[in-house]
Amino acid sequence: MSTSPSVQTGAFEILCRAVPVPGAPQGLASAATIASQWSSAALRIKQMEEQTLALRTSLICAFNQLLDLKDLNTGVHSTRLAEWALHVGGELGLDEGSLADLEVAALLHDIGKIGIPDVILNKPAKLTDEEYSVMKKHPEYGWAVMRNVPGMERASLMILHHHEAYDGRGYPAGLRGEEIPIGSRIVSVIDAFDAMVSSRPYREGMPYAEAGRRLLEAKGKQFDAGVVERFLPVARAEMSSVFAAAGTSVSALL
Repeated sequence: MSTSPSVQTGAFEILCRAVPVPGAPQGLASAATIASQWSSAALRIKQMEEQTLALRTSLICAFNQLLDLKDLNTGVHSTRLAEWALHVGGELGLDEGSLADLEVAALLHDIGKIGIPDVILNKPAKLTDEEYSVMKKHPEYGWAVMRNVPGMERASLMILHHHEAYDGRGYPAGLRGEEIPIGSRIVSVIDAFDAMVSSRPYREGMPYAEAGRRLLEAKGKQFDAGVVERFLPVARAEMSSVFAAAGTSVSALL
């Protein structure tokens, strides 16, 4: 005894089930039925895509708020980096999907710091070698979290490698050059720059000119030269509003 395979909601099952018999009186009605069913299926798919996008957005926002609860400076810093990253990614010609992954990576690049003890994360003085070894684990912690979220696989790799150095002396994997995901190379530059210009309770942010000089000096060593060259004009153009949020006075930047 044979049975015909059936898929309850599949589009192919709808199509095969509704094909009219040539010459049959019901042919026109069946064609109309096919069109109606395809329209209904397309609507359901669109609704599912919208629900998936809404869930993804909510999850990203929730993670970012979690960063704010852990460390307010980290959350605000991440939002700033996401805006910069999209500017630089656009300048470099990244496609829409890559830009979406880059935005997530920039926004949540420090999500792994949730796993770092507060006594280390908030220490106002220089970290000891042992403490720094613990701090260096945060990209791996971030990757371990984000890789489990469907659709975040590429973003999680950008997070994992955002402390790699262009010359191979970074961490955690010692990747060099274009072995490092482009999203990681972008986040690396803007993360370092933002850290330099942002004021903290234990130090003042440095002037734009000095931070820019340090980025240029590290081209081809710590940073991708192409990313640095595209980022600095973006930073200069937005410095009045962005650096005010970073806690650095505009006069110090000019």
